[in-house]
Amino acid sequence: MAASGRGLSRAMSASPCPARRRTHWEAKGRLKPEYDAVVIGAGHNGLVAAAYLQRLGVNTAVLERRHVIGGAAVTEEIIPGFKFSRASYLLSLLRPQIYTDLELKKHGLRLHLRNPYSFTPMLEEGTGNKVPRSLLLGTNMAENQKQIAQFSRKDAQAFPKYEAFMNRLALAINPLLDAAPVDMEALRQGSLLQRLKSLSTLTPLLQAGRILGVRLPQYYQVLTAPITKVLDQWFESEPLKATLATDAVIGAMISPHTPGSGYVLLHHVMGGLEGMQGAWGYVQGGMGALSDAIASSATAHGASIFTKKTVAKVQVSSGGRVQGVVLQDGTEVRSKVVLSNASPQVTFLTLTPQKWLPKEFTERISQLDTRSPVTKINVAVDRLPDFLAAPSAPEGQPLPQHHCSGHPSSEETLRIPCPFPSDLTLSPPPSQRPMIELCIPSSLDPTLAPPGCHVVSLFTQYTPYTLARGKVWDDQERNTYADKVFDCIEAYAPGFKGSVVGRDILVPPDLERIFGLPGGNIFHCAMALDQLYFARPVPLHSSYRCPLRGLYLCGSGAHPGGGVMGAAGRNAAHVVFGDLKSM
Repeated sequence: MAASGRGLSRAMSASPCPARRRTHWEAKGRLKPEYDAVVIGAGHNGLVAAAYLQRLGVNTAVLERRHVIGGAAVTEEIIPGFKFSRASYLLSLLRPQIYTDLELKKHGLRLHLRNPYSFTPMLEEGTGNKVPRSLLLGTNMAENQKQIAQFSRKDAQAFPKYEAFMNRLALAINPLLDAAPVDMEALRQGSLLQRLKSLSTLTPLLQAGRILGVRLPQYYQVLTAPITKVLDQWFESEPLKATLATDAVIGAMISPHTPGSGYVLLHHVMGGLEGMQGAWGYVQGGMGALSDAIASSATAHGASIFTKKTVAKVQVSSGGRVQGVVLQDGTEVRSKVVLSNASPQVTFLTLTPQKWLPKEFTERISQLDTRSPVTKINVAVDRLPDFLAAPSAPEGQPLPQHHCSGHPSSEETLRIPCPFPSDLTLSPPPSQRPMIELCIPSSLDPTLAPPGCHVVSLFTQYTPYTLARGKVWDDQERNTYADKVFDCIEAYAPGFKGSVVGRDILVPPDLERIFGLPGGNIFHCAMALDQLYFARPVPLHSSYRCPLRGLYLCGSGAHPGGGVMGAAGRNAAHVVFGDLKSM
Protein backbone atom coordinates (compact mmCIF):
# COMPACT_ATOMS: atom_id res chain seq x y z
CA MET A 1 0.00 0.00 0.00
CA ALA A 2 1.17 3.52 -0.72
CA ALA A 3 0.11 6.94 0.51
CA SER A 4 1.26 10.40 -0.37
CA GLY A 5 3.16 12.27 2.33
CA ARG A 6 6.57 12.37 3.91
CA GLY A 7 8.42 11.39 7.06
CA LEU A 8 6.21 8.77 8.70
CA SER A 9 4.46 8.01 5.41
CA ARG A 10 2.49 4.77 5.38
CA ALA A 11 -1.09 3.67 4.90
CA MET A 12 -3.02 1.17 6.97
CA SER A 13 -6.24 -0.70 6.32
CA ALA A 14 -7.93 -2.08 9.43
CA SER A 15 -4.62 -3.25 10.85
CA PRO A 16 -4.66 -4.88 14.28
CA CYS A 17 -3.05 -3.03 17.14
CA PRO A 18 0.63 -3.90 17.59
CA ALA A 19 1.23 -6.33 20.42
CA ARG A 20 3.69 -3.93 22.07
CA ARG A 21 0.84 -1.58 22.97
CA ARG A 22 -0.55 -2.06 26.47
CA THR A 23 -4.23 -2.36 27.20
CA HIS A 24 -6.08 0.73 28.32
CA TRP A 25 -7.48 -1.06 31.32
CA GLU A 26 -5.66 -3.46 33.57
CA ALA A 27 -7.99 -5.69 35.59
CA LYS A 28 -7.48 -5.65 39.34
CA GLY A 29 -7.89 -9.02 41.00
CA ARG A 30 -8.84 -12.38 39.51
CA LEU A 31 -12.02 -13.47 37.82
CA LYS A 32 -14.28 -15.10 40.39
CA PRO A 33 -16.52 -18.10 39.69
CA GLU A 34 -19.70 -16.25 40.70
CA TYR A 35 -21.19 -12.73 40.66
CA ASP A 36 -24.66 -11.27 41.05
CA ALA A 37 -24.52 -9.93 37.50
CA VAL A 38 -22.30 -10.41 34.46
CA VAL A 39 -22.11 -7.84 31.67
CA ILE A 40 -20.98 -9.09 28.25
CA GLY A 41 -18.89 -6.42 26.55
CA ALA A 42 -17.14 -3.34 27.92
CA GLY A 43 -18.62 -0.87 25.48
CA HIS A 44 -19.72 2.39 27.07
CA ASN A 45 -23.28 1.11 27.68
CA GLY A 46 -21.99 -2.05 29.34
CA LEU A 47 -19.69 -0.01 31.57
CA VAL A 48 -22.53 2.36 32.49
CA ALA A 49 -24.78 -0.60 33.35
CA ALA A 50 -22.07 -2.11 35.54
CA ALA A 51 -21.42 1.20 37.29
CA TYR A 52 -25.08 1.70 38.17
CA LEU A 53 -25.62 -1.91 39.26
CA GLN A 54 -22.55 -1.85 41.48
CA ARG A 55 -23.66 1.47 43.01
CA LEU A 56 -26.97 -0.25 43.81
CA GLY A 57 -25.16 -3.06 45.61
CA VAL A 58 -25.21 -5.68 42.82
CA ASN A 59 -21.80 -7.38 42.59
CA THR A 60 -21.00 -7.06 38.88
CA ALA A 61 -18.30 -8.27 36.49
CA VAL A 62 -17.74 -7.00 32.94
CA LEU A 63 -16.19 -9.38 30.42
CA GLU A 64 -14.62 -7.84 27.29
CA ARG A 65 -13.28 -9.90 24.36
CA ARG A 66 -10.81 -7.25 23.14
CA HIS A 67 -7.64 -6.00 24.81
CA VAL A 68 -9.19 -2.55 25.31
CA ILE A 69 -12.42 -1.35 26.86
CA GLY A 70 -14.92 1.08 25.38
CA GLY A 71 -16.27 -0.76 22.34
CA ALA A 72 -16.50 1.88 19.62
CA ALA A 73 -15.67 4.64 22.14
CA VAL A 74 -11.97 3.79 22.21
CA THR A 75 -8.66 5.56 21.65
CA GLU A 76 -5.97 3.67 19.77
CA GLU A 77 -2.51 4.63 18.56
CA ILE A 78 -2.84 3.07 15.12
CA ILE A 79 -0.03 5.19 13.66
CA PRO A 80 2.97 5.80 15.95
CA GLY A 81 2.63 9.10 17.77
CA PHE A 82 -0.99 9.68 16.67
CA LYS A 83 -3.91 8.79 18.95
CA PHE A 84 -7.25 8.26 17.22
CA SER A 85 -10.81 7.98 18.42
CA ARG A 86 -10.94 5.08 16.05
CA ALA A 87 -14.71 4.66 15.66
CA SER A 88 -16.83 7.07 17.75
CA TYR A 89 -15.25 10.50 17.64
CA LEU A 90 -17.54 13.16 19.16
CA LEU A 91 -19.46 13.55 22.41
CA SER A 92 -22.83 15.22 22.93
CA LEU A 93 -25.50 12.61 23.57
CA LEU A 94 -24.20 11.31 26.91
CA ARG A 95 -27.09 11.68 29.32
CA PRO A 96 -26.42 14.42 31.91
CA GLN A 97 -27.57 12.17 34.77
CA ILE A 98 -24.78 9.73 33.94
CA TYR A 99 -22.23 12.53 33.84
CA THR A 100 -23.33 13.58 37.34
CA ASP A 101 -24.22 10.25 38.98
CA LEU A 102 -20.96 8.56 38.00
CA GLU A 103 -18.86 11.64 38.87
CA LEU A 104 -17.04 11.40 35.58
CA LYS A 105 -15.09 14.65 36.10
CA LYS A 106 -13.75 13.23 39.36
CA HIS A 107 -12.67 10.15 37.41
CA GLY A 108 -10.70 12.12 34.85
CA LEU A 109 -13.13 13.13 32.10
CA ARG A 110 -12.13 16.39 30.42
CA LEU A 111 -13.99 17.93 27.50
CA HIS A 112 -13.21 20.43 24.76
CA LEU A 113 -16.42 22.15 23.66
CA ARG A 114 -16.47 23.29 20.07
CA ASN A 115 -17.58 26.77 19.11
CA PRO A 116 -18.19 27.21 16.25
CA TYR A 117 -19.33 23.66 15.60
CA SER A 118 -20.09 23.44 11.87
CA PHE A 119 -18.08 24.55 8.82
CA THR A 120 -19.38 24.16 5.27
CA PRO A 121 -16.86 25.31 2.64
CA MET A 122 -18.01 26.08 -0.89
CA LEU A 123 -16.21 25.77 -4.22
CA GLU A 124 -18.19 28.28 -6.33
CA GLU A 125 -16.15 27.65 -9.44
CA GLY A 126 -16.87 30.07 -12.28
CA THR A 127 -18.70 32.58 -10.07
CA GLY A 128 -15.92 35.14 -10.11
CA ASN A 129 -15.44 34.97 -6.34
CA LYS A 130 -11.70 35.03 -5.54
CA VAL A 131 -12.36 33.41 -2.14
CA PRO A 132 -15.32 31.01 -2.13
CA ARG A 133 -17.94 31.54 0.54
CA SER A 134 -18.39 29.27 3.53
CA LEU A 135 -21.01 28.76 6.23
CA LEU A 136 -19.75 28.79 9.83
CA LEU A 137 -22.28 28.02 12.56
CA GLY A 138 -21.80 28.22 16.32
CA THR A 139 -23.53 29.14 19.55
CA ASN A 140 -23.83 32.87 18.82
CA MET A 141 -27.18 33.30 17.06
CA ALA A 142 -26.39 36.81 15.78
CA GLU A 143 -23.20 35.53 14.14
CA ASN A 144 -25.09 32.56 12.70
CA GLN A 145 -27.59 34.92 11.13
CA LYS A 146 -24.78 36.98 9.56
CA GLN A 147 -23.30 33.82 8.11
CA ILE A 148 -26.63 32.59 6.74
CA ALA A 149 -27.47 36.02 5.31
CA GLN A 150 -24.63 35.56 2.81
CA PHE A 151 -26.95 33.11 1.08
CA SER A 152 -30.44 34.24 2.13
CA ARG A 153 -31.72 37.03 4.39
CA LYS A 154 -35.02 35.20 4.66
CA ASP A 155 -33.24 32.11 5.98
CA ALA A 156 -31.26 34.23 8.46
CA GLN A 157 -34.55 35.48 9.92
CA ALA A 158 -36.07 32.00 10.02
CA PHE A 159 -33.10 30.25 11.64
CA PRO A 160 -33.79 31.27 15.29
CA LYS A 161 -37.39 30.07 14.94
CA TYR A 162 -36.23 26.77 13.44
CA GLU A 163 -33.74 26.26 16.29
CA ALA A 164 -36.44 26.97 18.89
CA PHE A 165 -38.81 24.57 17.12
CA MET A 166 -36.25 21.73 17.10
CA ASN A 167 -35.13 22.41 20.67
CA ARG A 168 -38.73 22.04 21.85
CA LEU A 169 -38.99 18.68 20.10
CA ALA A 170 -35.72 17.57 21.70
CA LEU A 171 -37.07 18.69 25.10
CA ALA A 172 -40.17 16.57 24.56
CA ILE A 173 -38.14 13.51 23.57
CA ASN A 174 -35.89 13.80 26.64
CA PRO A 175 -38.22 12.01 29.10
CA LEU A 176 -38.50 9.08 26.68
CA LEU A 177 -34.73 8.57 26.65
CA ASP A 178 -34.33 8.09 30.37
CA ALA A 179 -36.86 5.34 31.00
CA ALA A 180 -37.79 1.97 29.59
CA PRO A 181 -40.44 2.11 26.86
CA VAL A 182 -44.08 1.35 27.55
CA ASP A 183 -44.18 -2.32 28.56
CA MET A 184 -46.64 -3.58 25.95
CA GLU A 185 -46.22 -7.22 26.97
CA ALA A 186 -47.21 -6.48 30.57
CA LEU A 187 -50.15 -4.36 29.43
CA ARG A 188 -51.25 -7.14 27.10
CA GLN A 189 -51.05 -10.23 29.26
CA GLY A 190 -49.39 -9.46 32.60
CA SER A 191 -50.95 -9.98 36.00
CA LEU A 192 -53.14 -7.24 37.42
CA LEU A 193 -50.20 -6.00 39.50
CA GLN A 194 -47.90 -6.02 36.46
CA ARG A 195 -50.48 -4.11 34.42
CA LEU A 196 -50.83 -1.47 37.12
CA LYS A 197 -47.06 -1.09 37.38
CA SER A 198 -46.71 -0.82 33.61
CA LEU A 199 -49.10 2.14 33.55
CA SER A 200 -46.28 4.22 35.08
CA THR A 201 -44.29 3.69 31.87
CA LEU A 202 -46.87 5.85 30.08
CA THR A 203 -45.72 8.92 32.06
CA PRO A 204 -42.87 9.94 29.69
CA LEU A 205 -45.24 9.75 26.71
CA LEU A 206 -47.73 11.98 28.50
CA GLN A 207 -44.95 14.43 29.38
CA ALA A 208 -43.83 14.56 25.74
CA GLY A 209 -47.39 15.21 24.57
CA ARG A 210 -47.84 18.00 27.07
CA ILE A 211 -44.65 19.75 25.90
CA LEU A 212 -45.57 19.52 22.20
CA GLY A 213 -49.18 20.56 22.76
CA VAL A 214 -51.22 21.71 19.78
CA ARG A 215 -48.15 21.67 17.50
CA LEU A 216 -47.97 17.89 17.75
CA PRO A 217 -48.96 17.38 14.05
CA GLN A 218 -46.04 19.56 12.92
CA TYR A 219 -43.63 17.64 15.09
CA TYR A 220 -45.06 14.35 13.87
CA GLN A 221 -44.12 15.43 10.36
CA VAL A 222 -40.51 16.02 11.43
CA LEU A 223 -40.32 12.44 12.69
CA THR A 224 -41.93 10.81 9.68
CA ALA A 225 -41.27 12.96 6.60
CA PRO A 226 -38.14 13.23 4.45
CA ILE A 227 -35.91 15.90 5.96
CA THR A 228 -35.85 17.69 2.58
CA LYS A 229 -39.59 18.30 2.90
CA VAL A 230 -39.17 19.68 6.42
CA LEU A 231 -36.23 21.93 5.54
CA ASP A 232 -37.94 23.23 2.39
CA GLN A 233 -40.73 24.56 4.61
CA TRP A 234 -38.20 26.58 6.61
CA PHE A 235 -35.41 27.60 4.25
CA GLU A 236 -34.50 28.35 0.64
CA SER A 237 -30.68 28.38 0.50
CA GLU A 238 -28.94 25.13 -0.41
CA PRO A 239 -25.79 25.61 1.74
CA LEU A 240 -27.87 25.86 4.91
CA LYS A 241 -30.26 23.06 3.99
CA ALA A 242 -27.39 20.78 2.99
CA THR A 243 -25.53 21.46 6.24
CA LEU A 244 -28.59 20.63 8.35
CA ALA A 245 -29.51 17.62 6.20
CA THR A 246 -26.15 15.99 6.90
CA ASP A 247 -27.27 15.15 10.45
CA ALA A 248 -30.39 13.49 9.02
CA VAL A 249 -28.45 10.83 7.12
CA ILE A 250 -25.16 10.41 8.94
CA GLY A 251 -24.58 6.77 9.79
CA ALA A 252 -27.85 5.73 8.14
CA MET A 253 -28.54 3.91 4.89
CA ILE A 254 -30.96 6.61 3.81
CA SER A 255 -30.92 9.83 1.83
CA PRO A 256 -32.42 13.21 2.76
CA HIS A 257 -35.38 12.22 0.57
CA THR A 258 -36.16 9.11 2.66
CA PRO A 259 -39.26 9.27 4.90
CA GLY A 260 -38.22 9.20 8.54
CA SER A 261 -34.85 10.85 7.96
CA GLY A 262 -36.04 13.68 10.20
CA TYR A 263 -35.74 11.45 13.27
CA VAL A 264 -32.09 10.71 12.51
CA LEU A 265 -31.49 14.47 12.49
CA LEU A 266 -33.30 14.84 15.80
CA HIS A 267 -31.20 12.03 17.28
CA HIS A 268 -28.08 14.05 16.49
CA VAL A 269 -29.31 17.42 17.82
CA MET A 270 -30.94 16.41 21.10
CA GLY A 271 -27.76 16.23 23.16
CA GLY A 272 -25.71 18.82 24.95
CA LEU A 273 -22.62 19.34 27.09
CA GLU A 274 -21.90 21.35 30.22
CA GLY A 275 -25.51 22.57 30.25
CA MET A 276 -25.30 23.87 26.67
CA GLN A 277 -28.15 22.47 24.51
CA GLY A 278 -26.99 20.89 21.26
CA ALA A 279 -23.28 21.31 21.99
CA TRP A 280 -20.76 18.76 20.72
CA GLY A 281 -17.20 18.35 21.92
CA TYR A 282 -14.01 16.34 21.90
CA VAL A 283 -12.91 14.21 24.84
CA GLN A 284 -9.43 15.05 26.11
CA GLY A 285 -7.26 12.08 25.13
CA GLY A 286 -9.84 10.70 22.70
CA MET A 287 -13.10 8.84 23.23
CA GLY A 288 -11.33 6.07 25.11
CA ALA A 289 -10.81 8.52 27.98
CA LEU A 290 -14.60 8.64 28.44
CA SER A 291 -14.73 4.83 28.66
CA ASP A 292 -11.84 4.89 31.14
CA ALA A 293 -13.68 7.43 33.31
CA ILE A 294 -16.86 5.32 33.37
CA ALA A 295 -14.82 2.22 34.15
CA SER A 296 -12.98 4.06 36.93
CA SER A 297 -16.31 5.05 38.47
CA ALA A 298 -17.57 1.46 38.24
CA THR A 299 -14.48 -0.08 39.83
CA ALA A 300 -14.37 2.58 42.54
CA HIS A 301 -17.65 1.11 43.78
CA GLY A 302 -16.39 -2.48 43.48
CA ALA A 303 -17.21 -3.63 39.95
CA SER A 304 -14.71 -5.93 38.22
CA ILE A 305 -13.70 -5.37 34.59
CA PHE A 306 -11.73 -7.92 32.59
CA THR A 307 -10.30 -7.69 29.08
CA LYS A 308 -9.42 -10.61 26.80
CA LYS A 309 -12.34 -12.62 28.20
CA THR A 310 -14.43 -13.80 25.27
CA VAL A 311 -17.88 -15.10 26.18
CA ALA A 312 -18.76 -18.19 24.13
CA LYS A 313 -22.33 -18.71 25.34
CA VAL A 314 -24.95 -17.82 27.89
CA GLN A 315 -25.50 -20.66 30.32
CA VAL A 316 -29.10 -21.67 31.09
CA SER A 317 -30.42 -23.90 33.86
CA SER A 318 -32.65 -26.88 33.20
CA GLY A 319 -35.53 -24.74 34.45
CA GLY A 320 -35.02 -22.20 31.69
CA ARG A 321 -33.32 -19.41 33.60
CA VAL A 322 -29.96 -17.76 32.98
CA GLN A 323 -27.29 -18.93 35.38
CA GLY A 324 -24.16 -17.30 33.96
CA VAL A 325 -21.82 -17.52 30.99
CA VAL A 326 -19.16 -19.81 29.58
CA LEU A 327 -15.95 -18.30 28.24
CA GLN A 328 -14.15 -19.38 25.09
CA ASP A 329 -11.52 -21.15 27.21
CA GLY A 330 -14.23 -23.17 28.99
CA THR A 331 -14.29 -21.11 32.19
CA GLU A 332 -17.76 -20.92 33.75
CA VAL A 333 -18.85 -17.72 35.47
CA ARG A 334 -22.12 -18.07 37.32
CA SER A 335 -24.52 -15.17 37.92
CA LYS A 336 -28.14 -14.41 38.70
CA VAL A 337 -28.49 -12.22 35.60
CA VAL A 338 -26.58 -11.54 32.39
CA LEU A 339 -26.65 -8.19 30.58
CA SER A 340 -25.40 -8.14 27.00
CA ASN A 341 -23.84 -5.04 25.51
CA ALA A 342 -23.37 -6.98 22.28
CA SER A 343 -25.73 -6.45 19.36
CA PRO A 344 -29.14 -8.17 19.40
CA GLN A 345 -27.94 -10.49 16.64
CA VAL A 346 -24.85 -11.65 18.53
CA THR A 347 -26.71 -11.83 21.82
CA PHE A 348 -29.71 -13.85 20.67
CA LEU A 349 -28.47 -15.71 17.59
CA THR A 350 -24.91 -16.60 18.63
CA LEU A 351 -24.47 -16.47 22.41
CA THR A 352 -27.88 -17.76 23.54
CA PRO A 353 -28.80 -21.46 23.13
CA GLN A 354 -31.58 -21.35 20.53
CA LYS A 355 -33.82 -23.89 22.24
CA TRP A 356 -34.59 -21.33 24.94
CA LEU A 357 -35.86 -18.65 22.57
CA PRO A 358 -39.13 -18.72 20.60
CA LYS A 359 -38.63 -19.19 16.87
CA GLU A 360 -40.72 -16.11 16.08
CA PHE A 361 -38.43 -14.00 18.29
CA THR A 362 -35.19 -15.20 16.69
CA GLU A 363 -36.68 -14.75 13.21
CA ARG A 364 -37.49 -11.12 14.01
CA ILE A 365 -33.98 -10.59 15.34
CA SER A 366 -32.46 -12.08 12.19
CA GLN A 367 -34.57 -9.72 10.07
CA LEU A 368 -33.37 -6.51 11.73
CA ASP A 369 -32.13 -3.88 9.31
CA THR A 370 -28.43 -3.49 10.05
CA ARG A 371 -27.31 -1.96 6.76
CA SER A 372 -24.58 0.62 7.12
CA PRO A 373 -23.15 3.11 4.63
CA VAL A 374 -20.19 4.12 6.77
CA THR A 375 -16.48 3.97 6.13
CA LYS A 376 -14.39 5.61 8.86
CA ILE A 377 -10.96 6.89 7.84
CA ASN A 378 -8.49 8.04 10.49
CA VAL A 379 -5.74 10.22 9.04
CA ALA A 380 -2.42 11.47 10.37
CA VAL A 381 -1.29 14.74 8.78
CA ASP A 382 1.77 16.97 9.20
CA ARG A 383 -0.20 20.22 8.89
CA LEU A 384 -3.75 21.53 9.08
CA PRO A 385 -5.99 21.52 5.99
CA ASP A 386 -5.87 24.87 4.21
CA PHE A 387 -9.38 25.50 2.84
CA LEU A 388 -9.87 27.75 -0.17
CA ALA A 389 -12.93 29.23 1.52
CA ALA A 390 -11.09 29.91 4.81
CA PRO A 391 -7.30 30.08 4.42
CA SER A 392 -5.13 28.90 7.30
CA ALA A 393 -3.00 31.19 9.43
CA PRO A 394 0.59 31.69 8.20
CA GLU A 395 2.00 30.22 11.42
CA GLY A 396 -0.21 27.12 11.09
CA GLN A 397 -2.22 27.67 14.29
CA PRO A 398 -5.77 26.20 14.34
CA LEU A 399 -8.53 28.64 13.38
CA PRO A 400 -12.28 28.35 14.07
CA GLN A 401 -12.92 26.31 10.90
CA HIS A 402 -10.49 23.67 12.18
CA HIS A 403 -12.43 23.16 15.43
CA CYS A 404 -15.68 22.26 13.64
CA SER A 405 -17.28 19.37 11.87
CA GLY A 406 -16.38 20.23 8.30
CA HIS A 407 -18.69 19.29 5.44
CA PRO A 408 -16.75 19.27 2.18
CA SER A 409 -18.92 18.09 -0.74
CA SER A 410 -22.05 19.30 1.09
CA GLU A 411 -23.29 20.72 -2.23
CA GLU A 412 -24.03 17.13 -3.20
CA THR A 413 -25.96 16.20 -0.03
CA LEU A 414 -29.40 17.35 -1.17
CA ARG A 415 -28.84 15.64 -4.53
CA ILE A 416 -28.27 12.21 -3.02
CA PRO A 417 -31.05 9.86 -4.15
CA CYS A 418 -32.06 7.04 -1.85
CA PRO A 419 -28.72 5.33 -2.45
CA PHE A 420 -29.43 1.72 -1.70
CA PRO A 421 -32.44 -0.19 -3.04
CA SER A 422 -34.94 -1.97 -0.86
CA ASP A 423 -33.65 -5.28 -2.22
CA LEU A 424 -30.87 -5.99 0.29
CA THR A 425 -29.20 -8.46 -2.10
CA LEU A 426 -28.21 -5.64 -4.46
CA SER A 427 -24.92 -3.89 -3.80
CA PRO A 428 -24.25 -0.75 -5.84
CA PRO A 429 -20.68 0.57 -5.91
CA PRO A 430 -19.38 3.03 -3.31
CA SER A 431 -20.20 6.69 -3.88
CA GLN A 432 -18.08 8.37 -6.52
CA ARG A 433 -18.46 11.65 -4.63
CA PRO A 434 -18.69 10.61 -0.97
CA MET A 435 -20.46 12.52 1.76
CA ILE A 436 -17.83 13.51 4.32
CA GLU A 437 -17.79 14.78 7.89
CA LEU A 438 -14.28 16.00 8.68
CA CYS A 439 -13.14 16.63 12.27
CA ILE A 440 -9.73 17.61 13.62
CA PRO A 441 -9.82 16.88 17.38
CA SER A 442 -6.13 17.73 17.76
CA SER A 443 -7.01 21.35 16.92
CA LEU A 444 -8.32 21.59 20.50
CA ASP A 445 -6.48 18.65 22.08
CA PRO A 446 -2.77 18.76 21.17
CA THR A 447 -2.06 15.59 23.19
CA LEU A 448 -3.32 13.48 20.27
CA ALA A 449 -0.48 14.18 17.80
CA PRO A 450 3.19 15.19 17.67
CA PRO A 451 3.94 18.94 17.65
CA GLY A 452 2.85 20.56 14.41
CA CYS A 453 0.93 17.44 13.34
CA HIS A 454 -2.75 16.58 13.62
CA VAL A 455 -5.25 13.73 13.56
CA VAL A 456 -8.17 13.99 11.16
CA SER A 457 -11.35 11.95 11.53
CA LEU A 458 -13.28 11.30 8.31
CA PHE A 459 -16.76 9.85 8.70
CA THR A 460 -17.79 9.00 5.14
CA GLN A 461 -20.60 7.38 3.20
CA TYR A 462 -21.99 5.67 1.15
CA THR A 463 -20.19 2.33 1.03
CA PRO A 464 -21.94 -1.04 0.91
CA TYR A 465 -21.05 -4.00 3.13
CA THR A 466 -20.74 -6.27 0.12
CA LEU A 467 -19.28 -5.08 -3.16
CA ALA A 468 -20.94 -5.88 -6.47
CA ARG A 469 -19.77 -8.43 -9.01
CA GLY A 470 -18.09 -10.67 -6.46
CA LYS A 471 -15.50 -8.11 -5.36
CA VAL A 472 -14.31 -8.05 -1.77
CA TRP A 473 -13.09 -5.25 0.45
CA ASP A 474 -9.38 -5.95 0.09
CA ASP A 475 -6.61 -3.37 0.53
CA GLN A 476 -6.90 -2.27 -3.08
CA GLU A 477 -10.63 -1.59 -2.81
CA ARG A 478 -10.21 0.19 0.53
CA ASN A 479 -7.51 2.45 -0.83
CA THR A 480 -9.39 3.12 -4.07
CA TYR A 481 -12.34 4.40 -2.06
CA ALA A 482 -10.14 6.38 0.34
CA ASP A 483 -8.41 8.01 -2.61
CA LYS A 484 -11.81 9.26 -3.84
CA VAL A 485 -12.46 10.77 -0.41
CA PHE A 486 -9.05 12.44 -0.40
CA ASP A 487 -9.56 13.75 -3.94
CA CYS A 488 -12.79 15.38 -2.80
CA ILE A 489 -11.13 17.04 0.19
CA GLU A 490 -8.24 18.15 -2.02
CA ALA A 491 -10.65 20.19 -4.16
CA TYR A 492 -11.67 22.21 -1.08
CA ALA A 493 -8.27 22.21 0.64
CA PRO A 494 -5.42 21.97 -1.92
CA GLY A 495 -2.37 20.30 -0.42
CA PHE A 496 -4.35 17.98 1.85
CA LYS A 497 -3.15 14.83 0.12
CA GLY A 498 0.44 15.97 0.42
CA SER A 499 0.06 16.42 4.17
CA VAL A 500 -0.95 12.80 4.83
CA VAL A 501 1.58 10.67 6.70
CA GLY A 502 -0.68 7.69 7.39
CA ARG A 503 -4.26 6.49 7.27
CA ASP A 504 -6.45 3.78 8.78
CA ILE A 505 -9.41 2.74 6.60
CA LEU A 506 -12.37 0.95 8.22
CA VAL A 507 -15.06 -0.21 5.77
CA PRO A 508 -18.32 -1.79 7.05
CA PRO A 509 -16.90 -5.34 7.39
CA ASP A 510 -13.97 -3.93 9.40
CA LEU A 511 -16.31 -2.08 11.76
CA GLU A 512 -18.22 -5.33 12.25
CA ARG A 513 -15.12 -7.47 12.86
CA ILE A 514 -13.26 -5.10 15.17
CA PHE A 515 -16.07 -3.50 17.14
CA GLY A 516 -18.87 -6.07 16.84
CA LEU A 517 -21.12 -3.67 14.91
CA PRO A 518 -23.45 -5.84 12.78
CA GLY A 519 -23.12 -4.90 9.14
CA GLY A 520 -20.83 -2.09 10.34
CA ASN A 521 -23.89 -0.27 11.69
CA ILE A 522 -22.86 2.23 14.35
CA PHE A 523 -26.32 1.98 15.96
CA HIS A 524 -26.34 -1.89 16.09
CA CYS A 525 -29.49 -1.71 13.96
CA ALA A 526 -31.02 1.09 11.93
CA MET A 527 -32.63 4.05 13.70
CA ALA A 528 -35.72 3.65 11.54
CA LEU A 529 -39.22 4.30 12.85
CA ASP A 530 -40.05 0.59 12.79
CA GLN A 531 -37.02 -0.13 15.01
CA LEU A 532 -37.45 2.54 17.69
CA TYR A 533 -38.96 2.88 21.16
CA PHE A 534 -41.29 -0.07 21.91
CA ALA A 535 -40.18 -1.77 18.68
CA ARG A 536 -36.45 -1.75 19.57
CA PRO A 537 -35.08 -4.28 19.00
CA VAL A 538 -38.44 -5.96 18.30
CA PRO A 539 -42.04 -5.35 19.41
CA LEU A 540 -43.02 -6.74 22.84
CA HIS A 541 -39.35 -7.05 23.87
CA SER A 542 -38.26 -3.44 24.20
CA SER A 543 -37.94 -3.24 28.00
CA TYR A 544 -34.36 -4.65 27.96
CA ARG A 545 -35.79 -8.08 28.83
CA CYS A 546 -36.12 -11.00 26.41
CA PRO A 547 -38.04 -14.31 26.39
CA LEU A 548 -35.25 -15.96 28.40
CA ARG A 549 -35.52 -15.08 32.08
CA GLY A 550 -32.45 -13.37 33.46
CA LEU A 551 -31.02 -12.24 30.10
CA TYR A 552 -31.09 -8.53 29.28
CA LEU A 553 -29.98 -6.32 26.40
CA CYS A 554 -28.16 -3.14 27.44
CA GLY A 555 -26.43 -1.97 24.24
CA SER A 556 -27.27 0.30 21.33
CA GLY A 557 -29.67 -2.27 19.88
CA ALA A 558 -31.99 -1.51 22.80
CA HIS A 559 -33.98 1.67 23.45
CA PRO A 560 -33.13 4.51 22.85
CA GLY A 561 -30.54 3.40 20.32
CA GLY A 562 -27.06 4.34 19.21
CA GLY A 563 -24.60 7.12 19.81
CA VAL A 564 -22.44 7.54 22.90
CA MET A 565 -25.47 8.14 25.08
CA GLY A 566 -25.27 5.60 27.90
CA ALA A 567 -29.07 5.65 28.29
CA ALA A 568 -29.53 2.00 27.32
CA GLY A 569 -27.00 0.91 29.94
CA ARG A 570 -28.47 3.10 32.67
CA ASN A 571 -32.08 2.16 31.92
CA ALA A 572 -31.27 -1.54 31.69
CA ALA A 573 -29.47 -1.45 35.04
CA HIS A 574 -32.57 -0.02 36.75
CA VAL A 575 -34.82 -2.64 35.12
CA VAL A 576 -32.46 -5.43 36.23
CA PHE A 577 -32.24 -4.06 39.77
CA GLY A 578 -36.03 -3.98 40.01
CA ASP A 579 -36.25 -7.57 38.80
CA LEU A 580 -33.56 -8.74 41.23
CA LYS A 581 -35.46 -7.19 44.14
CA SER A 582 -38.57 -9.15 43.21
CA MET A 583 -36.77 -12.49 42.78
